[in-house]
Amino acid sequence: MASAVRAAPVTALGSGGVPRRRSPPGPAASSDRRLLIPAPPPPPPLEAPQELDDTGDGDGFGLWTMSRARVIEAIKDDFERSYFVTGNLTLKAYEDDCEFADPAGSFKGLKRFKRNCSNFGSLLEKSNMKLTKWEDFENKSVGHWRFNCIMSFPWRPILSATGYTEYYFDAESGRVCKHVEHWNVPKMALLKQIFRPSRWVWEKR
Repeated sequence: MASAVRAAPVTALGSGGVPRRRSPPGPAASSDRRLLIPAPPPPPPLEAPQELDDTGDGDGFGLWTMSRARVIEAIKDDFERSYFVTGNLTLKAYEDDCEFADPAGSFKGLKRFKRNCSNFGSLLEKSNMKLTKWEDFENKSVGHWRFNCIMSFPWRPILSATGYTEYYFDAESGRVCKHVEHWNVPKMALLKQIFRPSRWVWEKR
């Protein structure tokens, strides 16, 4: 009989002996509640690849390789820009320590050659350079050219000459490693042209 007697629930009393009301149980926590993770920010836009400037200062091309056909095409384009007197040449077609030679001497360094060409061009009022013939050999190519100009001296001398340039190619990089100029006019004849006043000066007199 004792086992049949159920214990009455104990009611908590508040102040003054008044039974305290129990708050209804809250809703059961959802077991499938997902943790909200903010979406990652979008990746930055890809930058367009920068093209190398062919007419830069000559640095940074030490590891470049070019096919011989591309180098030759670049040289022919440089003739259109009269690179002998403008210094506007495709630098990546040459080794940085390329050797440059002409009847007056020789030196090494692409920067120096570009500077020399630009300095000479600053002395000219007008100039014209044309590639007249191109020859390819096993270890080099030869470009034949014709050049004339009016120098900006007060007596406006006119220089006119023909010649050819030998371009030797590096076996590994394919670029020009030696640039040798040959002028078909003797040095003394060029000097005479420099000191001879042009017809324009005589007409002004």
